[in-house]
Amino acid sequence: MIPNEQPFEAVIFDFGGVLTNPMDDTAVAFAQEIGLPAFAYRDTVAFDPAGRALYAQLERGDISQTAWNQGIADILGIDADNLMGRALATLAPEKLVVNAAQSIRAAGLKTAILSNSMGLEPFNPYAPWDLEANHDVIVFSEQHRIRKPDTAIYQLTLDQLGLPGSACIFVDDNPSNLIPAQNLGMATVHATTPEETVAKLQQLLVSAYKWTCATSYG
Repeated sequence: MIPNEQPFEAVIFDFGGVLTNPMDDTAVAFAQEIGLPAFAYRDTVAFDPAGRALYAQLERGDISQTAWNQGIADILGIDADNLMGRALATLAPEKLVVNAAQSIRAAGLKTAILSNSMGLEPFNPYAPWDLEANHDVIVFSEQHRIRKPDTAIYQLTLDQLGLPGSACIFVDDNPSNLIPAQNLGMATVHATTPEETVAKLQQLLVSAYKWTCATSYG
C-alpha cells in the first residue's frame, strides 16, 4: 500500500526513447544498413519540414502508416515496403525502465503509456511490449486524433486514470512534451539515460516503497 503522505498515485510513461532504447540509435542503424549517411533518415523524420509534417500526420491518425512509408521513401529515394518496420528493426526494451515501471505498479501505483503513435498497422511497434497487460491505461495519439504536446491528450490520459495532474508523474525524453504535463500539475521526469530516469523516479517515489534498483533491475 502507498502511505497516506505519498502524493503520487500514477506514473505516465512515454514509449519511444523511454521504455525503449534511444530512437536516434534505431534511426542511425537503419540508415547505415541501407547505405545512407548515418543521420539521413533521422534528419528526414525529425528536422526536414516535409518529413516532420508526415510524422505529425501519422501521429494524429490523419494518414496511415502505409502512406507514411511511401511519403518518407519518396523523400529519401528508398523502398517504401514496410519502411516503419525496417526502420525500427533495432528497437528494443530499455530493461531498467521497463522493470522500474513494473515495480512501481506492483507497489500499488497505476501506470500509463502516453505515446505519439508510430502507427499500429501493418507494423505494430508496440506489440512486443504487451502494454495492455502491463499498464492500466494506454493512450496512442492516432486513436484520439490529437498528439503531444497538445494539452488535450494529457488531460485525456488523466481522465482515463481518474486522477488529477497533481497525483501523477510524467516521463518523456522530449523536454517540450513535459511542459503541458507541468501545466496540468504533474511532476515530470526528463528521461535521459535509463539510470538517471530510474534515479529521478526513485527520488520522487522514495516514500512509497523501498527500491533496490542497483540489485533489482538488470
